[in-house]
Amino acid sequence: MKRTLIYFSFLLPLAANAQRLLTPEQAIDLALKNNYDIRLAENDAAITANDYAYANFAFAPRVNGTISKVWNVTQTKQEFANGSKRDTSGIRSSNLTGNVSLQWTLFDGLKMFATRQRIEAVRDLGELAVKDQVINTVANVVAGYYNVVQQKQQLRNITEQLSISEERVKLSDAKFQTGLGPKTDWLQSKVDYNALKASYLRQQTLIEQSKATLNQLMAIEAGNTTYDVMDTIPLNMELSYGSLKQQIQERNTGLMVAQQNLKVSQLQLKESKGDYFPVINFNSAYNYSRVNSNAATNSFSPIYNQNGVINYGFSATIPIFNGLNVKRQVNAAKLNVDYQRLTLDNARTQVDLSLTTAFKDYEYYKTAVTLEEENLELARENVMVAMERFRQGVSTVIETKEAQQSLEDAYNRLINARYNIKLAETQLLRLNGMLVQ
Repeated sequence: MKRTLIYFSFLLPLAANAQRLLTPEQAIDLALKNNYDIRLAENDAAITANDYAYANFAFAPRVNGTISKVWNVTQTKQEFANGSKRDTSGIRSSNLTGNVSLQWTLFDGLKMFATRQRIEAVRDLGELAVKDQVINTVANVVAGYYNVVQQKQQLRNITEQLSISEERVKLSDAKFQTGLGPKTDWLQSKVDYNALKASYLRQQTLIEQSKATLNQLMAIEAGNTTYDVMDTIPLNMELSYGSLKQQIQERNTGLMVAQQNLKVSQLQLKESKGDYFPVINFNSAYNYSRVNSNAATNSFSPIYNQNGVINYGFSATIPIFNGLNVKRQVNAAKLNVDYQRLTLDNARTQVDLSLTTAFKDYEYYKTAVTLEEENLELARENVMVAMERFRQGVSTVIETKEAQQSLEDAYNRLINARYNIKLAETQLLRLNGMLVQ
């Protein structure tokens, strides 16, 4: 029996070596390069960064220029009361005009300063959103990767159960052939063995499905499941609630995003209040015109005329009444500030709750892992004893089956405990912002 177990314990790693091993670090690296959610967040951040690159031009003057040229052909025939006639047809002229104007806002209730600060805050918000998405994606990849690992461990568990069931079938058949045991023992053993074979096939399907889910996070082809994963789930047993709690308010990216949203809304309120104040502009313009004509329509008309005029001055636009639109905008901005403040407070309570819940899971599964490791050793020894008793005809097939079921259950509980403690560990590091350094 021990030789059979040793054989199957080496069989699965040897089969896995035929596939390319994908490490957790490689999976995370692929996700950081390809994940669609990260790329969308980076694109949004690039848009806000592009806006910020031109933020200082809010203080610059606005300069506009226009130029036009018009050609005229005049056909005029006149008859006067004294009987004289005049025909000025065929006079051609051209008219060239140009204008350059400058408008420089000197004061607008400090709105331009608030606008620049808001654009900068939005840029920082975009960067925080990218970081938050990266951390969430890494957490999902870690969970997805080790889900494949636990499914692989479940396959190893079924493989071990298959070896035990195969031994039960052989012993039951031998007893039946020699008349030392009933046929029902062999039939039951055979049914259990076939059920495990079906479970083995189903577990292989679950592994392929889990890999496809992981592939989606890594943004690679779903059908590309020819790689293998690690055999074990490494655990960090040294996390402390006190240190996590102390740092979470400053490092949690979700809270940082909420805080930045509040800052943006406060700057939007400052912008809206700027519309209460007058706007003072410095204005300047240069106007140029030139008219050329090949003939004059009368003795008082010039055939060439050129003008250049420069003007400058100040203007003030004073808001008197605009249907209380500014007041409406300010009130809306205030409500948005209150909304973002409530969102931040709600995010703090949710983070605290998530931290408490995840750490309780972490502590529970730490204890469960130690307990289930002991249970697994006891269950294995119990199966060995039960199989030996069954071989010697001391126990029944039912007792052997119960011992085998206890081993399977202990293995399942240990696998689930290890995976769940990894999920709790990942959640704690995600909340604390330590998942990505």
